[in-house]
Amino acid sequence: MVILAIIIGCIVGALVGINLPTISYTYSGYLAIGIIAAIDSVFGGITASINGKFDLRVFVSGFFGNAILAMLLTLLGEKLNVDIYLAAIVVFVWRMFTNLAIIRRHYIDKLINKMENKKNENKKESVG
Repeated sequence: MVILAIIIGCIVGALVGINLPTISYTYSGYLAIGIIAAIDSVFGGITASINGKFDLRVFVSGFFGNAILAMLLTLLGEKLNVDIYLAAIVVFVWRMFTNLAIIRRHYIDKLINKMENKKNENKKESVG
């Protein structure tokens, strides 16, 4: 189900990207920080799913809330002539790497356990 959603999302994203005009330079900073915040939410959702704590309402509110807050910080920084968006980028990227490390460890442990179980089964078959 998840793989189907990813494939559909990629197809829709590609079609929208081909048919829409390019984003002007004025708004590209807002879009970039919004995308980083959204990707952070996706990695957080995957991590929550692995830990068995995933809640769709929390994910959706975090997805849009983080993106909007990051864009508002970018706007505020632009008005104050201070690069506040850099702080948001650091935080979101830090969280992305942390969540990615959790996801990676989970799947590495899963792979190692699978390999050990196969190895133990082969030992039992050769002894029996």
